[in-house]
Amino acid sequence: MSSFSVRFFAPQQPLLPSTASSFKPKTWVMAAPTTAPATSVDVDGERLEPRVEEREGYFVLKEKFRDGINPQEKIKIEKDPLKLFMEAGIDELAKMSFEDLDKAKATKDDIDVRLKWLGLFHRRKHQYGRFMMRLKLPNGVTRSAQTRYLASVIRKYGKEGCADVTTRQNWQIRGVVLPDVPEILKGLDEVGLTSLQSGMDNVRNPVGNPLAGIDPEEIVDTRPYTNLLSQFITANSRGNPAFANLPRKWNVCVVGSHDLYEHPHINDLAYMPATKNGRFGFNLLVGGFFSAKRCDEAIPLDAWVSADDVIPLCKAVLEAYRDLGYRGNRQKTRMMWLIDELGIEVFRSEVAKRMPQKELERASDEDLVQKQWERRDYLGVHPQKQEGFSYIGIHIPVGRVQADDMDELARLADTYGSGEFRLTVEQNIIIPNVENSKLEALLNEPLLKDRFSPQPSILMKGLVACTGNQFCGQAIIETKARALKVTEEVERLVSVSRPVRMHWTGCPNTCGQVQVADIGFMGCMARDENGKPCEGADIFLGGRIGSDSHLGELYKKGVPCKNLVPVVADILVEHFGAVPRQREEGED
Repeated sequence: MSSFSVRFFAPQQPLLPSTASSFKPKTWVMAAPTTAPATSVDVDGERLEPRVEEREGYFVLKEKFRDGINPQEKIKIEKDPLKLFMEAGIDELAKMSFEDLDKAKATKDDIDVRLKWLGLFHRRKHQYGRFMMRLKLPNGVTRSAQTRYLASVIRKYGKEGCADVTTRQNWQIRGVVLPDVPEILKGLDEVGLTSLQSGMDNVRNPVGNPLAGIDPEEIVDTRPYTNLLSQFITANSRGNPAFANLPRKWNVCVVGSHDLYEHPHINDLAYMPATKNGRFGFNLLVGGFFSAKRCDEAIPLDAWVSADDVIPLCKAVLEAYRDLGYRGNRQKTRMMWLIDELGIEVFRSEVAKRMPQKELERASDEDLVQKQWERRDYLGVHPQKQEGFSYIGIHIPVGRVQADDMDELARLADTYGSGEFRLTVEQNIIIPNVENSKLEALLNEPLLKDRFSPQPSILMKGLVACTGNQFCGQAIIETKARALKVTEEVERLVSVSRPVRMHWTGCPNTCGQVQVADIGFMGCMARDENGKPCEGADIFLGGRIGSDSHLGELYKKGVPCKNLVPVVADILVEHFGAVPRQREEGED
């Protein structure tokens, strides 16, 4: 089971005239943080003994390393979660009543924990008996037939069914019931989708440039790399036990734009395009992550790999993390904690010895990401590198869509484009490959005029929100509807002349990525003017994305949600140059 073949499926290309962008020599610098943990740490040789071993095709934590492990590790030891897929355990679960499943610890652990390896998250607290299903959608690229299928799945669940665009260029669908899962998995496979290994201690959806292949300014088309990464990690959607028992979740991205739409600084592994001695490849950043207790930007590994070594490098990093990562307190099991413990040079050496050639080249100084680059707005109409074609970025308010919306988006992609669209990490959608002669008709479509505008208001266009407590049991506050309402009310108070990105997350797990926002809202319990508990938010300021990326810092704690509108209006005036509407009208 440890060795398997991975077939390369090239991304589906539209039948369009293509113009290759010519390379113009420029002066480039690396768009990445420069701070790092200690480079040299004394590490006992015994500490570098792998903590897992392969048994009957699955990777299991050795007995000698089981003291002090967390409850999730114990559940994995009792039964490898991937067996629910690879050995058809899901078929038996789907036949059982939920009452019976809840009676026994083994099956209760199946529905609450192990099914996350199949991308299924039981919403025990707010939707008992129903699941959110997370897909794998490398680079955020999807097609109309796939979207129609997902719409057909959620439509049958009525008001319980909906879908969200996520902050990793992905779909999550809601309302799923267990008896339907085997048939849904078959349907996903038939349209070229999978939900396998998308949750818990697995590799998340590989992120790439949402404008890959169509952007006149792109450095490299990221689609072949993100597709191959996804196929490798899941063994072509058959299940890959080699990387299904990580200490914690793990994020990867491939950068293809100067705009850094991919947010490399918050990924466990980021491939940064660079040349070396005439060869194209990637410098590497490692360790970026968010968690409830700690957030860190990715740091340079001081390593470069050729384009041919993208998969071997990913494999080596994953193996080092799987073999050596801490499995105790879940708040200290992300890969950066391992890098801290070993030091970046020892960690690098552990990666190097897992490479086929047992070594890693040092980083190149020929970075291709231009540092002095103004991040472009992809919403609205923009010309493609293919002459006569454009792409149109449309705003999906806080990423939420219904079945009818998905069908209509599929129709638009077929009618005006090539049947394809792209999901972005800001929870929006891009329709590529639109003939310029069709742009006016597309812009006049009711969906784009009434619901999903290509030209949203300046505050709405940067709005991101996690699921919130409507569905998520960990969320402390409601986020999506509140984010829209607060933004609408703030827009009535102040006029903003430049983009301000506002992110909402329902709890400290920060799925809404508040630390990269200009203004971030993290759900918490606060106290109102009478000292009574109420829903509130901690406010973060100063997050930046792009070449000067920086994580935001806590600005104000425990603001009751009902008081947020004037507080946000004041922040916009004091820090972002907004003008109160009354003064603006008076000046006019």
